[in-house]
Amino acid sequence: MDPKDAYLKVEEEMRKHIAGKNDVIKLLFIALLANGHVLLEGVPGVAKTTMSKALADTIDGDFKRIQCMPDLAVSDIIGGVYDNPAGEPEIRKGPIFTNILLMDELNRAPPRTMSGFLEALEERQITVGGTDIKLPEPFMALATQNPLRIEGTEQIPKVLADRFLLRVEVTYPSMEEEEQMIRLKEAEASVQTNKVLGKQDIIDMQKQVKTVTLPDDVGKYITQIVEASRTEMHVVMGASPRSTLAFMLCGKAKALIEGRSEVSREDIKFLARPVLSHRIIVRSTGGIGIGGIVDGILASLG
Repeated sequence: MDPKDAYLKVEEEMRKHIAGKNDVIKLLFIALLANGHVLLEGVPGVAKTTMSKALADTIDGDFKRIQCMPDLAVSDIIGGVYDNPAGEPEIRKGPIFTNILLMDELNRAPPRTMSGFLEALEERQITVGGTDIKLPEPFMALATQNPLRIEGTEQIPKVLADRFLLRVEVTYPSMEEEEQMIRLKEAEASVQTNKVLGKQDIIDMQKQVKTVTLPDDVGKYITQIVEASRTEMHVVMGASPRSTLAFMLCGKAKALIEGRSEVSREDIKFLARPVLSHRIIVRSTGGIGIGGIVDGILASLG
């Protein structure tokens, strides 16, 4: 399937449930083709879960949802070893064995459980009872996250946040979008979401991403942005090398779904906040938010 057509079909189906949020929908699909995971952050009620579910509903694959709570254990995610009726040990797979996994309100889970989630995100496998088990292909984790000022939330460890390809902020809708949301909700019972992509379609497009060219000047631009994030005076910890790879992969995926064979500087600018915002730690006395720092870096590089 042509990636540009595939994206337009997915967008059309998601629009049956989502008002506005054009960039969010595009970033979710970019991450899917770049074979990465996404943190969706925003206050409760701004359709983070709805968007995750809408994307999953367009794919003819397995979908699982985990509601994170303070008592969530690693075994609730990956499974464990249990005695079967015959009294023999047996591996029981957890809900992580799926194609699209939604971790709802990830930062309500205890830090130990979050850290136990690392292997699955990075290695695409889990270890149960000393046995390594590969996750299905494709596999994508979508995690929603509430701002830390919301009661009951925990700080996601940076080592875990870094495993997410993108962090996408979901803001309040405009008045027009909220009016449209009411109409979409009214018609929800009669709306059917069509599965427009199969698992093999996604795997094939993930391979096509690698064929997109990254020009030398754009590659240099990426490294300049990442280096600037490490030397900016208000930053305590800059972006990791994973951010460089995230820029490259997501830039290629964006070009692919827009029908282009090369990554442009504009692609990288579009991706700057989603790639960097969860990887940078800002001085509390700096008075400048992460978004402001990223925008300042882009402005300084022209």
